[in-house]
Amino acid sequence: MPEKILMMALSPTMETGTLVRWRKKEGDTVASGDVLCEVETDKATMDYESASEGTLLKIVVQAGGQAKVGDTIGILGKPGEDFSSLLADARPAAAKAPVAAQAAGAAPAVVSAPAAARPAAAPAMASGRIKSSPLARRIASQKGIDLRAVRGSGPDGRIVKRDLDGAPAAGAASRPAPALPAYTPGPGDEVLPLSNMRKVIARRLSESMFSAPHYYLTVAISMDELLATRARLNEGRDKKASMNAFLTAIAARALLHHPKVNSTWNGDSIIRHSTADIGLAVAQPDGLITPVVRDCGKKGILTIDAELADLVERARTGKLQPSEYEGATFTISSLGSSGIDEFTAVINPPGSAILAVGAIRKEPVVGKNDVIEIRQRMRVTLSCDHRVIDGAVGAAFLRELADMLENPMLALA
Repeated sequence: MPEKILMMALSPTMETGTLVRWRKKEGDTVASGDVLCEVETDKATMDYESASEGTLLKIVVQAGGQAKVGDTIGILGKPGEDFSSLLADARPAAAKAPVAAQAAGAAPAVVSAPAAARPAAAPAMASGRIKSSPLARRIASQKGIDLRAVRGSGPDGRIVKRDLDGAPAAGAASRPAPALPAYTPGPGDEVLPLSNMRKVIARRLSESMFSAPHYYLTVAISMDELLATRARLNEGRDKKASMNAFLTAIAARALLHHPKVNSTWNGDSIIRHSTADIGLAVAQPDGLITPVVRDCGKKGILTIDAELADLVERARTGKLQPSEYEGATFTISSLGSSGIDEFTAVINPPGSAILAVGAIRKEPVVGKNDVIEIRQRMRVTLSCDHRVIDGAVGAAFLRELADMLENPMLALA
């Protein structure tokens, strides 16, 4: 009996995938575990392995097309089997393939946000109760969302997690948000459809700024001692340990002394993490990804440097697995190499803090006996989630971090 090949969630945050290319063609024999196709998720390009065996009877979504998790992308069965009934409820591939259309020479078109495609069914009621998933009810409770004002897109109008994106808090339904003015592209403007990565970045960072009350702490740090320590460590070495490795190792040490900063807001509780899993923000052509070095508090600088080098290289080529970029308990974002002196960063969930690192520059500083000295200084800004980290806690962590960077020997104490 023929069966649908459904788009799977190949990363924890994936909602939509783009079919990069099919590795099997219609009529090919497929064994369990064979790679059917390559799918671009919100973070990387992943192999889609078949969970069943048979013959690939039909490719529903062509290369370049997009499909939501749970959509039919192909049909698997025995040669000659009738699968027409399985295509009846499949969305037209053309509706999923804005990228493919452009690749074929079609003019760019404005692509509607996923929310606009949701069915306009009223919330479903069952025995006087609104149909909703347990996760949707939990999110609604945490955010104060009235489920009666939400339209469900699940089976029979059931409310699921994606229906709550942008939903108003209870009491706000009667105050509709002002609509953004429509913008019509002018002559010569290029309209670029959003990639999966850009969509997820926009959603996750908007949620972070909306739900986590940010505050910021900035300090200027003298880096002369650390630069000298790094130079001594790298002396005679072909592979030089990076500044990011030093920052990661010392931040992990400070987190062990200030566990409240290494925590996650969990709705009705706070999770205090036992390990410092530190992410480093890495730029990609169409967004940002944060590879994570696990349990940094138990690793030396050279070990961290080797892991970072491998992770960053694979991050830039889209080869990271979800387990390698999800779940950072603390994040470092550095724009110093881009010449940026100081900036603030948006917290990367599930962490409750992110450290924004600026450039190292020579500056005049008033030293002992009011003597003007030239020092190499770096400004860092700590963004904190006030639900988890009080101001005094964030300040104490940042002060110790600065002390360790100014005097690396303290990190060994």
